Amino acid sequence: MNGERGSNEKTRYAVVGLGHIVQVAVLPAFKKAQNSELVSIISGDATKRRELARKYRLKKVYSYEEYEQALSEVDAVYIGLPNHLHREYTIRAAEAGKHVLCEKPMAVTVEDCEAMIEAAKRNNTKLMVAYRLHFEQGNLEAVQIANDGRLGEPRFFSSDFGQQVVADNIRVTQAVERGGGPVYDMGVYCINAARYLFREEPVEVMAFSANNGEQRFSKVDEMTSVAMRFPGDRLASFTCSFGSADVSRYTLVGTKGMLTAEPAYEYSSGITYRTTIDGKTKTIKIPKRDQFAAELIYFSGCIQQNKEPEPSGIEGLADVRIIEAIYESTKSGKAVKIARSEKSERPSLDQEIHRPGHGKPETIKTKSPSGEAA
Repeated sequence: MNGERGSNEKTRYAVVGLGHIVQVAVLPAFKKAQNSELVSIISGDATKRRELARKYRLKKVYSYEEYEQALSEVDAVYIGLPNHLHREYTIRAAEAGKHVLCEKPMAVTVEDCEAMIEAAKRNNTKLMVAYRLHFEQGNLEAVQIANDGRLGEPRFFSSDFGQQVVADNIRVTQAVERGGGPVYDMGVYCINAARYLFREEPVEVMAFSANNGEQRFSKVDEMTSVAMRFPGDRLASFTCSFGSADVSRYTLVGTKGMLTAEPAYEYSSGITYRTTIDGKTKTIKIPKRDQFAAELIYFSGCIQQNKEPEPSGIEGLADVRIIEAIYESTKSGKAVKIARSEKSERPSLDQEIHRPGHGKPETIKTKSPSGEAA
């Protein structure tokens, strides 16, 4: 379709993969994304296809074997598949002339990401990675505060992001080489936040993984801690874990003040920001928003107006390049230099899109990482 449909028409989507986040957040988001239309769903599970089609009044449902047929009837796809399948399904969509909104992490390897970017470029289609926080008010205000001098010169960033993941969840049943583990799933948020708050790319990383020996962590690390050096001798550190109490926070400290977000990376609740500048503390509470509707609205707008999206494939590639360096460091026990990457666009307040949050829908044959059904 390549953006040739009228700007007043809705962008038609097929959603690929019907896991937990798709059911609780992506499918409901179409109701509030006025320029976007959910046309079909694609899954290998007949029960999911049938019951979710009834719930969302969809006439078209497809199996994975029918992917090309589904593509022929839409303008774009939302890919919510396991990480190791992102490359294949993105490239197949691009080769069919369809635009792609792909969940993060963009893919498992740098090579995968580069192939996805090249396929979109070759077929004149748009590729966006679903960094929902690039449209969330609080995170964008944090970016503004970090870069307008209120904190002085930003010097160091720290973050903790953890949860308990049950043994049968794909995040631990898939090996790290196939995109499993906490760095791909949770660490990517910490990496991305450090990059957009510093508005720079790290030049070196050092990382350590730990494992308490539980069977559920036989294929992946239980937790990993990372230190990243940025230009200007700025430092960022984070720990991500699949075996901890729920935690989601980051702190940015400058020469004159500091900013803390807690919870920092959530979509199912509001986010709270606290700044301390010149000894005075101010708290800002952002109520729950529909972050998925916001990214659908934005991406559909890019398609309809023939604009390149931010976050693009270049943004997704930058994070995966760092993830590869992190795991290289955990194996070698040494710091790993990161090659200078093509500079990606950075999120700004201009991208803020506000849609009110929604309730927690019932799910069909899927559970959260913690094992909850809905």
